[in-house]
Amino acid sequence: MGFLGSFFKSSGAHEVSPGAAEAADKPRASRVPQVSILRPGKPPRWTHFVGPALILLAAAIASAPIWLHGPAGGDDFEFHFVSWLDAQHSWRQAIPYPHWGPSANFGAGEPRFVFYPPLTWMLGAALGLVLPWTLVPVAITFLLLASTGLATRALARQMLPDAPATLAGCVALSSGYALFTAYNRTAFGELAGGFWIPLLLLFLLRDRNPSAPAGRRALDGSAVPLALVLAACWLSDAPLGVMASYLLAAVALAAALLARSWAPLLRASVAAPLGIALSALYLIPAAWQQRWVDILQAAGVRGDQGLRIENNWLFPHHADPVLHMRDLTLHLVSPIAVSMIAVAALSLVALWARRKLPPGSTRAWWIPLALIPAAVLFLQLPLSLPVWNLLPKLRFLQFPWRWVLAVEAPMAVFFAAAVWPGKSSRPWQRPAVAALCALLFLASTIFAAKNFFRDPPEDSDLADLVSAYNAGAGFVGSDEYQPPGAENSLVATGLPDACLTDDFNDELGVPPTPQDVPIWRPEQQSCISTATASLRRAEHWRLSTVAPRAGFLVLRLRSYPAWRITVNGQLVNSLPVRDDGLIAVPVRQGPVDLAVDWHPTPDVIAGRWVSGLALVALIALAFFERKRARPVA
Repeated sequence: MGFLGSFFKSSGAHEVSPGAAEAADKPRASRVPQVSILRPGKPPRWTHFVGPALILLAAAIASAPIWLHGPAGGDDFEFHFVSWLDAQHSWRQAIPYPHWGPSANFGAGEPRFVFYPPLTWMLGAALGLVLPWTLVPVAITFLLLASTGLATRALARQMLPDAPATLAGCVALSSGYALFTAYNRTAFGELAGGFWIPLLLLFLLRDRNPSAPAGRRALDGSAVPLALVLAACWLSDAPLGVMASYLLAAVALAAALLARSWAPLLRASVAAPLGIALSALYLIPAAWQQRWVDILQAAGVRGDQGLRIENNWLFPHHADPVLHMRDLTLHLVSPIAVSMIAVAALSLVALWARRKLPPGSTRAWWIPLALIPAAVLFLQLPLSLPVWNLLPKLRFLQFPWRWVLAVEAPMAVFFAAAVWPGKSSRPWQRPAVAALCALLFLASTIFAAKNFFRDPPEDSDLADLVSAYNAGAGFVGSDEYQPPGAENSLVATGLPDACLTDDFNDELGVPPTPQDVPIWRPEQQSCISTATASLRRAEHWRLSTVAPRAGFLVLRLRSYPAWRITVNGQLVNSLPVRDDGLIAVPVRQGPVDLAVDWHPTPDVIAGRWVSGLALVALIALAFFERKRARPVA
């Protein structure tokens, strides 16, 4: 019998005939697929919606703790929430794709949207247009978890009947890592990977024309969606894009060796550059403009050593107090990683013991999926450090355990296949297994909500964040986006739009204690005079004042090469560098008309052109694949 096709007698799943195993060993020229389709009767149309409906219900249950307790106080929540507010602010100013986050650094801003991929912050901002802000974290968590379940179900349907495939979808969205990401880290970009990774595996491994030549098998209608999925990975989260790219290459190689065909590699070779080119409007500026910020902070090369790969292996114990704080998270995620890999391995052993591993064509699915947990386990151990150092950009993942995201779908498929009764089972066994799994999902949600959920700090209440945003007070900036040589901790709160000083590097604001952020007040007399901008938008400033004497007009705006600054109509080409990274414009005594505008740099224009050309190529490839694809019986 085929791989678990025996679970349902009338599921519409395929079975491999007894001669398939022999056909798999014959020479390629004489190999003829021997697959029979079981069609005992067409089920009612409404039954097609039962599986997706159950997954939506499971996602609603998994999202319930956020509904009941409010958004989790994860490391990334305030970053995401403020990004949604800034994106909406820019949209209202007719900037569809913003680059500058104006609220960071207490209103001085940062180039957040240049470096953080757009899909999740655009989704959050869009949801905020139609929902109250209190519901947006619940809605985005529900959508991403539901998408994880539906995508995993679609992948599982290539190997399993409908019921166990639906079970696999529920397992994936209720897995420890998915709930840890949702409850503890609130990393929405990474949570989106639970949706994209199963689709990447689906479109890479799908083979609609097994007997066709390699070129026709590769371009059978799967290359276009594969390119779109890879682009979506990069546009959702940069570490996710790195993982997806390496996963695509590794699985394509494994599938090609297993099938003894160039088709998987050819499909990946077409889809990968096309997908990366589609995301060039983000990738090229983000790559080129790294020199304009302190991006190495993100990989722990400078700053937080807890972001370095070698400090994040499984179950670490560091004496350094700073690293010890990171260990607390690792001691939480390490059991999750080990347990998920163990579930995948034990499920495979159970399938092998019950002789449900396929001898025929479905090996092209389960063997590549089985290799993923083993590879991820290797990457969690110090033994893998040479790989992290050798492969480009792999260290930007920061944490090896991020790879556990790739285990969700394979683990879910193998678990569902192992526990679901076969077609020779008794009538009560399937409802019993479904009920036990439902209790397991509910228990896992309760356990995760109790042990993973992080209550937000007192100053991170949604209403307080919205009030602070509307008041223009701004928020703390991200260290990796600060100008090279500057320090975010030196940017004072309460600054005026412009402050005239005698020296370009005069300190503005006084910290209450050495560890606090500086606070500016008029009575400190650090400004000769101040001015208020007549136009202060996300990417456009206008300010008119009269300077009582020559000096430097220090703006409450972070310096960045994309700013085009003119004073009295004259372009300012060079500016002094302040320790806090604020713009300091030299001015003469008398009237000052200052304009600051975000100017698209050549890399931004190049990225748009590459993405536009890639879109044209994608459309052409879609027509080509459609013409060549054969209808599926």
